[in-house]
Amino acid sequence: MTPTPSKETAPAGRGPLRVYLAVGILFSLAAAWLLLLTTPDARDDERAFAAAAECGAPGRGDSDCLRTVKALINRTEKETMSETPSYWLYITEADGTSTRTRIEGRPERLPATRPGTDIEVTYWRDQIRYVDFASDRRYTNADPRGTFRMPLTIGLTVGIFGAMLLTAAAATAWSSRRSPRAFPWQVGLTISGGTFLVVFGAMAAWNSDDIGDALRLTGLAGLVVLAVCALAALFLHRRHRGDDTIALRPSVLSEEVCLPGLIMGEVPYAGDAGYLIAGPGVLATTPDPTGASHRKAAPCTLTPLRVRPPYLTDPAGRPDYDGRAVVVECEDNGVPVLVVTRRRDAPAVLGALGLARAE
Repeated sequence: MTPTPSKETAPAGRGPLRVYLAVGILFSLAAAWLLLLTTPDARDDERAFAAAAECGAPGRGDSDCLRTVKALINRTEKETMSETPSYWLYITEADGTSTRTRIEGRPERLPATRPGTDIEVTYWRDQIRYVDFASDRRYTNADPRGTFRMPLTIGLTVGIFGAMLLTAAAATAWSSRRSPRAFPWQVGLTISGGTFLVVFGAMAAWNSDDIGDALRLTGLAGLVVLAVCALAALFLHRRHRGDDTIALRPSVLSEEVCLPGLIMGEVPYAGDAGYLIAGPGVLATTPDPTGASHRKAAPCTLTPLRVRPPYLTDPAGRPDYDGRAVVVECEDNGVPVLVVTRRRDAPAVLGALGLARAE
């Protein structure tokens, strides 16, 4: 007799589906904001800064021109809140205005940052963009050059990840109507392809000088990933046709071993103990990871039927072991019993149950 899933537990697949949908929609909205608003604005600022000319009239003038003023260094102060080395440069301008600006690097490596040194600072749109020392120019943290790469990288990464989750939601909905598997290969293939595309998209965005180039490269990579996933889908579809039974040979046990596992069913030796003791003719549960105490042995009437993947219709509380779980379907005098463990430990369970081969 093979335990059959009940219809009452079928909605268990809605949990992952809802998570995929919620997170996927949230990430897609965040990506749209970054790619359609933040990144183009940062790119426009970079181009405007590159095209800006020196202010012609004295004084502040138009904030879109480059205004250079003389200043005197008061002191430097190391920035402790940043992961990259940087420091604050405190200055007093010729008109007596005191201000500060942050520059990447270490001040001790630049002798020109000594207090009392004359420098020139250049403003653009009311922020200091770079500082000219005696023989060196240092750009400040307000430098707009290349700032579009960070929102572009995050936007592409988040956008692809969101699309991957939405596709995984569709794959989950589609596969749950055709298979009770808790971890269908369609979802795994979607996540594998999406993960590769996320990495490629981040690299393309960070190494591109133009938003369009990054999007085109990512699009081409997406076509390649789609083609590879289509070929893999054909292979996996043929491989997983038919019965879900996993063919495993039982281990020949010469001594008892303690391994993660759980027995589930309407039997007195079931429970949430968390560990199994497998030995020659012995299968028991225990909460002790050493297997030395609180053992509850399964009777010899426990008969294995087959090994299969986890199902969405399995009872609540079935462990997944990070996606490596398998289920040994058994019966005990007509009562369905499930023994859940990791795939690599299933042969030991079969050996303890005395099965010559699981078909």
